[in-house]
Amino acid sequence: MPEIAEWSKQLPWGVRVDWGLAGARALGPDSAALAVVDVLSFSTSVSVAVDAGTRVFPYPWRDETAAQFAADRDARLAVGRTAVSERQPWSLSPAALRRAPAPARLVLPSPNGSAISAAVSEVPVLAACLRNASAVARWMVQQGWGTAERPISVIAAGEHWPGQDVLRPAIEDWFGAAAVISALAENGAGPLSPEASAAKTTYDATADVPSLITHCASGRELAEIGFADDVEVAIEIGAGEVVPVLVDGAFTDAAHWCGGQ
Repeated sequence: MPEIAEWSKQLPWGVRVDWGLAGARALGPDSAALAVVDVLSFSTSVSVAVDAGTRVFPYPWRDETAAQFAADRDARLAVGRTAVSERQPWSLSPAALRRAPAPARLVLPSPNGSAISAAVSEVPVLAACLRNASAVARWMVQQGWGTAERPISVIAAGEHWPGQDVLRPAIEDWFGAAAVISALAENGAGPLSPEASAAKTTYDATADVPSLITHCASGRELAEIGFADDVEVAIEIGAGEVVPVLVDGAFTDAAHWCGGQ
């Protein structure tokens, strides 16, 4: 991997923000902690599952290797949204996860939020979304993170253009990241990088975030394929109080976190 230029790391700011896997790899090594935001739907699904007591293992690919990965961890495997069945009721759909029995362990493949989480686990990684932005921010500040000496990086996962390995900036992830940043600032974290400050300003100035998420491209995409209820779960702002943190390869309630991996 090529060396990351110093200017791209948003140092010495205490709260930083960037996009996708490349942004996580650029900011992650100099972070005290990293929050991954994939509102539609990985981090929202993690929030719902961990709320129900499930340990969630992120996995980058939904292919033949995912089943073996799940078997090795004695975990259930989430399938594609349209492949849900009575035998396998778990998928990337947060609404489906809420309806299904809660397994003790679940492998949740995703090319965006899950791939980022699996790639930067050398620092504490949290799954953040609109449901739990305030709880995640408050908990991170309580750990002493979010200062120039111990910075927090917030990563908007984004999507990929169909059939292309090209990032599509997704407004729902930007607003999810901005919600975390706004809550971090409210809890005393900072200083904010210029990028993080711009995100906070945008979020704080937006009167109707749920409507924006519902009518954005990703929200419309899910509605058109019959998963508008996933958007409804994603816009439950502040409903989640459980903080999912990556421990031994799985997102777990931060109440069980012991200060390391």
